[in-house]
Amino acid sequence: MTFVINLESWQTVGLIIDYSIKLIAIGYVPEGRRPSSSTAWLLAILLLPYVGLPLFLLMGSPYINKRRHRIQQEINDLIENVHDDVPDAPSGMDVTPEVESLIKLNRRLTRMPAVTGVNHGFHSDYRQSLKRMTAAIDEAQEYIYVEIYIMAWDEYTQPFFAALERAHQRGVKVHLLFDHVGSWKYPGYRTLKKELNRMGFAWYLMLPLQPWRRRFRRPDLRNHRKMLIIDGRLGFMGSQNLIAPSYLQKKNIKLGREWHDLMVEMSGPIVSSMEMIFAGDWYVESNEALDIRDHAEAHGYIGNTPMNSQTNLVQLIPSGPGYTTEPNLRMFNSIVHHAKDRLVLCSPYFIPEESLLEAVTSACYRGVKVELLVSEQADQFAIDHAQSSYYQALLEAGVKIYQFPKPHVLHTKYVLADPDDTTGNEPLGVVGSSNLDIRSFGLNYEISMMIAKGNLIQELNTLTDSYREQSIRLTLDSWNQRSWRRRYVDNVMRLTSALQ
Repeated sequence: MTFVINLESWQTVGLIIDYSIKLIAIGYVPEGRRPSSSTAWLLAILLLPYVGLPLFLLMGSPYINKRRHRIQQEINDLIENVHDDVPDAPSGMDVTPEVESLIKLNRRLTRMPAVTGVNHGFHSDYRQSLKRMTAAIDEAQEYIYVEIYIMAWDEYTQPFFAALERAHQRGVKVHLLFDHVGSWKYPGYRTLKKELNRMGFAWYLMLPLQPWRRRFRRPDLRNHRKMLIIDGRLGFMGSQNLIAPSYLQKKNIKLGREWHDLMVEMSGPIVSSMEMIFAGDWYVESNEALDIRDHAEAHGYIGNTPMNSQTNLVQLIPSGPGYTTEPNLRMFNSIVHHAKDRLVLCSPYFIPEESLLEAVTSACYRGVKVELLVSEQADQFAIDHAQSSYYQALLEAGVKIYQFPKPHVLHTKYVLADPDDTTGNEPLGVVGSSNLDIRSFGLNYEISMMIAKGNLIQELNTLTDSYREQSIRLTLDSWNQRSWRRRYVDNVMRLTSALQ
């Protein structure tokens, strides 16, 4: 009798706790979140409260801890002070009122003005890109800043690290950052740290998960940026990580799967913009303030950059959990709305937030020719199916989807609006580390470069032609023939993609 009463009492307590969790969640979870995110979290908590609630407490907020948030605000204020007398765009670079408003938007959200930058070439061959960056390191005379999401010690990257060691030995100051969670799952992680310590230059993990050192934070907030800066005069940025093109996975090697990426090599004041972002990330991890020189006048912030066919008007767009206004999402939406004739979206992970999906489909409905370049099969199961769940709406709106053939992964990330310039509308472009997915909009630290004028747009347009020629066109008729099992899995993965 006593056992029955105790059992009934525990069941009653369990029900009270269960319903209390659900009632509190209904009133708390939606605050400050998008409807899709709120729905996904509520679904997880209501169906599995004892699993969903701990996950929500661990990963339910896209914001960083108080220290990092405070430092980010201080960095933003510092950048604003440095650029206090700098115009939104250099003199002599005339743009339309529409583009000018977009530049002002980006500056309001990130404090970064539009500046000039000289294009020294696209590096879309994975191996050649590594070789060119290695050669640039060997030319360094004063300092080298490296910030790349994934780093690994392998046969492809060893020459890069060897060049860093040579630079350090000849007196060049080397500072290196890589993401902890992004890198630890790849072979040779311990070897990498051991070799970096042996080389003797300064390096830190970004967003480390080291609770034994009281360094713990949300495991899904990552620093996804990719930059290499040489002496303040040369900068590389784009989508490529510092790892073998197979990502060292046995399955990828067996299938012949390799990543296809893009790094852009630039000089001019855009490199100073990159340095400011690196200095902020370095300070967050090391508590060391770098001596960032003012390259503005020397490189042309005030309009004295020598103009030639390689000069571009560009603007650096940093984004991440430290920015509460999602600057990259607002920029991408604005560029999509800017397109009048043709829009190109290239992203390995296309899982759009609601406003971006509506912007893209609306562009189709107003007559813009929209092309989406993605991989035929993404490298991650959940992402592959979540991305596929959007294809029906996109195809029905008129988006032309081109799938880069498997087993290869098209990892390049860029957007183009009216690159052919057939309507008189000013072309625009964006290239960098940001995917067109919910993670890049709110959970990852990203770095993108908007191109408002110059030959970078045409080079991206030419690259689009190359990717399209290698890709397979996905049609609405063929997509409608997919199995019900595929539809179901796609929709389930779509729900999980909104958890942030």
